[in-house]
Amino acid sequence: MSIATVGLVPHPTKSGHDSLDLIRAWSSKHGVTLVALESDARRVGEGVELVDEKGFVARVDALVALGGDGTMLGAMRLMATRPVPVLGVNYGNLGFLVEIEPNELESALDRVANKDFQLESHHALEVTLTTAGVENTYLAFNDVAIARRPGGGVVAADLRVDATPYGYYKADALVIATSAGSTAYNYAAGGPVLSPAVAASVVTPVAPMSGITRSVVLSHRERMQLTIGEGTTGAAVEIDGRAMAEVSEGVELRLQLRRNAGMVIRLDAGRHANKGRIKLSLLDLPLRRDQLLELVPVELRERVTGPSEDK
Repeated sequence: MSIATVGLVPHPTKSGHDSLDLIRAWSSKHGVTLVALESDARRVGEGVELVDEKGFVARVDALVALGGDGTMLGAMRLMATRPVPVLGVNYGNLGFLVEIEPNELESALDRVANKDFQLESHHALEVTLTTAGVENTYLAFNDVAIARRPGGGVVAADLRVDATPYGYYKADALVIATSAGSTAYNYAAGGPVLSPAVAASVVTPVAPMSGITRSVVLSHRERMQLTIGEGTTGAAVEIDGRAMAEVSEGVELRLQLRRNAGMVIRLDAGRHANKGRIKLSLLDLPLRRDQLLELVPVELRERVTGPSEDK
């Protein structure tokens, strides 16, 4: 693939000036045009062409997202109608999705210029919310949560899969996650971790009171319908952690997994997978000490265990 135009998606509050300087120098060296949204003018500085959202989506061949997972997800949602590769640079906290640290950016950009990278497809949940006959559609790369507001009763909902009744939920919240997003809210709620290689979604109730009390895993071919039931007076619908709407009794949500809705640039998929496992271990994934040490680079591991005998 040819990369002639790169779009920049900066973190909304954190400064990435050093990385932006590197990107400007790299783009000048390789004859690459940099563009950004007009609303990000103050964040990206000089030497970047400012365009509206329509022009941005139409022109870019790749994106660089300077932030955490939230910034990366926002970049992927922005390009949902025309998925292009996204390189994530970690200016966030835990960062399950982003791969590159700021001090690795220069070499990462050179590898991108030399086409020395892999593409990792990401699935997303397409959510259609119908309220009073009006439809709104959203895209969630991690998860959709329907959560009770404090003092607002419970989340009650009937689940249908391909028009077949599956049962009902009565809980503090419902989390519907992609395989990539299964390590987030779904995992915290006791749901299973799905392999990123699986095109599936998982529905997990949070603090269930009755009805379905365990996680349900569904294929990408299956269409879900959730009808908000009696007792739900006002619950927030969150898309990838952002509150997007409020629902109450009678509202319908239709959900289906959209395969390959986004693309992420991976420079070392194995290393990224190991980093993800380490981060999950820090969140109390049950790995033994020896299993955790296997994920640590050799030079650091030897500080704990001593030099290996096979050297």
